Amino acid sequence: MSLFSRRRRDTPTDAGTDETQAAPEAVAESAERGPHDVEAVPGLGSRLDLGALRIPARAGMQLRLEVEKKSRNVVAVTLGLNGSAMQLQVFAAPRTLGIWDELREEITGSVGKQGGTAEEVEGPFGTELLARLPVKTPEGGTGHRPARFVGVDGPRWFLRAVVTGKAAVDAEAAAELEDVLADVVVVRGQEARAPRDVLLLHAPGQVPAAPAATTTEPGLDPLRRGPEITEVR
Repeated sequence: MSLFSRRRRDTPTDAGTDETQAAPEAVAESAERGPHDVEAVPGLGSRLDLGALRIPARAGMQLRLEVEKKSRNVVAVTLGLNGSAMQLQVFAAPRTLGIWDELREEITGSVGKQGGTAEEVEGPFGTELLARLPVKTPEGGTGHRPARFVGVDGPRWFLRAVVTGKAAVDAEAAAELEDVLADVVVVRGQEARAPRDVLLLHAPGQVPAAPAATTTEPGLDPLRRGPEITEVR
């Protein structure tokens, strides 16, 4: 199997953790493929309420909250399912323009500076990046960790998913996590926010006091603890 099997186009915190076991399979409340805005899917249903994100539950899925070290704000969530992982992070975006086209260029440039590569491909959510991030192998050599960067521009929000593990390179393995992503609901809120402000999360069942906005551009080391596939060269 080739490293990246999807169709090509012409051309990729010191975090604390909170872990919880997800509940049984959720049923989508909308026939349209998401991710959804809360205005389109206002009901929580069996999704997990994480604040700015409502995550569909799946049997056996592990959930880990990613905490920004300095502020202790929860800025991302990582979902583990059947040996693969997907980190989700949601940002404020302009009212009329998406930011994914711009971010793809930035991510590609940053990955290249680190000695990796990235290429644009067409995926189930539109144009995405398939990246090979450089890593050190246990033997001291150099390998590459594949990762898929998926971006979704919504109404005044942008959702980024980073997929690692087998789902980054195998379409069949990716189907489960893609199904989860398609059923995510984003709760943007009505507050005025600058583009790229992180929309903060919280643990399921908790409603923290409203913190100050956190401005963070998408990073390139999103899944330090996630499952990996390393290609050694």
